[in-house]
Amino acid sequence: MTVTPAAISRPAHQTSAPVRDSSSSTTVAGADADSGAGKKPSPDFVLPKLRLEIRDLAHPAAKHFLDAVNPADCLARAAQNVLTLLYSSPSCPTTTLPPTRSITLILRDMPGVAYTTGSDLDSDHKEVHFSLGYIARISPPERRPEEVTGVITHEFVHCFQRNGFGTCPGGLIEGVADWVRLNCRLNPPHWKRNADGKWDGGYQHTAYFLEYLEQRFGEGTIRRLNEKLRIQRYEEKAFWTELVGRPVEQLWDDYAKKLKGEVEDEKL
Repeated sequence: MTVTPAAISRPAHQTSAPVRDSSSSTTVAGADADSGAGKKPSPDFVLPKLRLEIRDLAHPAAKHFLDAVNPADCLARAAQNVLTLLYSSPSCPTTTLPPTRSITLILRDMPGVAYTTGSDLDSDHKEVHFSLGYIARISPPERRPEEVTGVITHEFVHCFQRNGFGTCPGGLIEGVADWVRLNCRLNPPHWKRNADGKWDGGYQHTAYFLEYLEQRFGEGTIRRLNEKLRIQRYEEKAFWTELVGRPVEQLWDDYAKKLKGEVEDEKL
């Protein structure tokens, strides 16, 4: 898949049936108009209400965040990109948008990086909690705009993606989120493709596997995966066979062989 890089929104003061194998390209909505594949972005989605809450303005990372991105642009861009990659366009006849009504980004001092949850009001109102301590540790400082935007994009996926009525493996949930981040070209420099362990190890490990499937079976494969999780529970063998015509273990073996072949070619 070839996509237009997601723009970094800096502050204003800064300048279901099996398908045949194929390849394709997609343009992410809201990305830079002058770069990439030349396709027109999909019409904009009507976004849920987006809010920002900074719980400690005296924390050094509060200023780091506001210096790194324009919050209004960053949050809107992340939401548009997630919706475009998972749902194509507002008028797409093969996908159904989730009922998410609002997303509140909460910056606070906490361990870890970030997480997403439903609000106390109801699950259609989402909260993304983002660690001020993590923002403060982003190094070098020049990477803050990209890393902040990447983390927000990942967490926004959890505000919109489907989960098979709670039966989808956590590794696949996180893999889809990092697949979206990858296709917005917001992957950090330490991400690497590998086929060690299981396919559903999660995060970038699974994201690169999903990108392999998207390239092998055609643009829209992960979109169809997401839509399938809207309408049915996840039962591994049936799920993958219905989606792409073969079990996921075979797909993982194929992926591992492809990576091994690429490494051997590089050694020649």
